[in-house]
Amino acid sequence: MRFQTKNGVLIAQANGETLRIEPWGKDSLRVRATMLPGFSGKDWALTEVPEKTEAKAEQFAVDHLEIDGSMGKRTSASITNGKIRAVVNFAGVITFYKEEQEILREYHRCYDGTISKESRCLKTVNREWKGVIGGSEYSLNLKFESNDEEKIFGMGQYQQKYMDLKGCTLELAQRNSQISVPFAVSSLGYGMLWNNPAVGQVTFGKNYTEWTARSTKDMDYWLTAADTPKEILENYTAVTGRAPKFPEDRMGLWQCKLRYRTQEEVLEVARRYQKEGIKIDQIVIDFFHWTVQGDWKFDEKYWPDPKAIYGGRTAFHGNQSYRFRMAKRRPEEREFLADAGPRPAD
Repeated sequence: MRFQTKNGVLIAQANGETLRIEPWGKDSLRVRATMLPGFSGKDWALTEVPEKTEAKAEQFAVDHLEIDGSMGKRTSASITNGKIRAVVNFAGVITFYKEEQEILREYHRCYDGTISKESRCLKTVNREWKGVIGGSEYSLNLKFESNDEEKIFGMGQYQQKYMDLKGCTLELAQRNSQISVPFAVSSLGYGMLWNNPAVGQVTFGKNYTEWTARSTKDMDYWLTAADTPKEILENYTAVTGRAPKFPEDRMGLWQCKLRYRTQEEVLEVARRYQKEGIKIDQIVIDFFHWTVQGDWKFDEKYWPDPKAIYGGRTAFHGNQSYRFRMAKRRPEEREFLADAGPRPAD
């Protein structure tokens, strides 16, 4: 493993792989690797300019037991940014520390360079790249050691009941009713963002944690260390962006169901809310109000006068407002009252 440590950045190269670890915000590190001549240059979810910090990268010699039983020296390297520190040994295995406490280490069982005392003859490496046939990308498999005392939270919205994700396998892909946000918060005091949009999978197993990407040019993840979940999230949103304040006219009651078949159904619901004295901010007409898939035009057979919903020809009054959400538009079709937005009724 050949190391370079300059300007607070750690670079390591071996077996065709280039590994780069650099500071990326408060108490945080960004870790990238590639088998290509250079990185893709994509920042993906890391949309914000990171806070500048004083990071330190250095190389040092460590004792190493050679095959013949003698004691030799091997070079390792480290990078420190506030509370977080990464150490890369001569075989490229990364160990992360929060101050002096080990919080995460890559899983490597392949003879020389193996840190674990478990069997090293498995020939399982920490970062495994396999070329995608017919393409210039690679499939990537990244493994970390598991900790029996650790609890893991976050990762978005999945159709399962477990809050603690330890022992779970999650698909890294978006589906109807599934929202993958690959940011995990650990009870050990760190958060990890898998900064890669590739379809893949993560398993928070009891024997090891495994992240996979089916097709990618880079390995890219971001790690932060903090004392509380709140501080972890603050560091995370500092580099990925913070949501603006939610508009006040959309903070009330939203009415939506699957689905409204006719204009009269919507009017009937709205009139009933008014009769009961319940103020609502939005009525969402979800889908299948159109004539063909991909057209935003209302089907006149069932929606003869949709603009009347907003105007004075309805019984709506006061500070109620209504919004339409139109889905799936075909470029050749005309827009019709697309997302007309909340507005006070006449």
